[in-house]
Amino acid sequence: MKPDNDAVAVDAFLVTLWQAENLSDNTRDAYRRDLAKLATRLAEHGRGLLAADTDTLRAVLADDASRPSTRARLVTSVRRFYRHARAAGWRDDDPSVRLATPKRGLTLPKTLSERDVDALLAAPDVAAPLGLRDRALLELVYATGLRVSELVGLRLGQFDLNEGCLTTVGKGDKERKVPMGQVAMRWLERYLAGARPKLLADRQSDALFVSERGQAMTRQAAWLLVSRYAAGLGFPGVSPHTLRHAFATHLVNHGADLRVVQLLLGHADITTTQIYTYVARERLKALHALHHPRG
Repeated sequence: MKPDNDAVAVDAFLVTLWQAENLSDNTRDAYRRDLAKLATRLAEHGRGLLAADTDTLRAVLADDASRPSTRARLVTSVRRFYRHARAAGWRDDDPSVRLATPKRGLTLPKTLSERDVDALLAAPDVAAPLGLRDRALLELVYATGLRVSELVGLRLGQFDLNEGCLTTVGKGDKERKVPMGQVAMRWLERYLAGARPKLLADRQSDALFVSERGQAMTRQAAWLLVSRYAAGLGFPGVSPHTLRHAFATHLVNHGADLRVVQLLLGHADITTTQIYTYVARERLKALHALHHPRG
């Protein structure tokens, strides 16, 4: 049965997609944002999602000034929605079939030099419980390359200090084991022994990283924490994902096999990991230009 309105149609589409592919909350929310953005633009043309035609979709997408990667993702969301709409009998046609996919330029991820990472990791005041927590968190992100959602989702049972590894669940509910490294482990031990009990006081939590209120840290809190320390050092626009990029880039710079980096990052496709070979190459070119007499 055809949905009564576009909002109901989007909800039904997302439920079907979630059941079929076990989408993460973040991926589902991204689809919802894309379709809400599309619906708003279509309304300006006097159309709704379920009534849009190819020409209107092209006009809306042509006016999108987002980055190529964002536009490409939007086209993907549009195509999946209308493919589902036709399969579900909501429409007799698929107006997205002839839409062109925007070309993706090679956008190198923002990263930090090893010296800049050292400065960032040393920024927290480890004499205070929150500072010790922050140091342990920063060290762990740089040592493991975890996504921020994986980081704040860590529970006490997910790491083994004797083995030196942690187990995390990434995109698509795929589990992977990641080594933590000796330095990160030492800071984690200090945090667990000294800061975490003080932050929890008499409260109980199985979350690894907790707030002043004794609750599990949120993604937003982790982003704010990293960006605040980075901004204080004059590094604007730095996030936990920047440390994830630095983790991968520095591994490649020091000769790590790309397949190993892929496994550590939890990438499903090696082509996603290959971007770090370009980052390393651009870094070498910059160093050559800076230091070689004929650079």
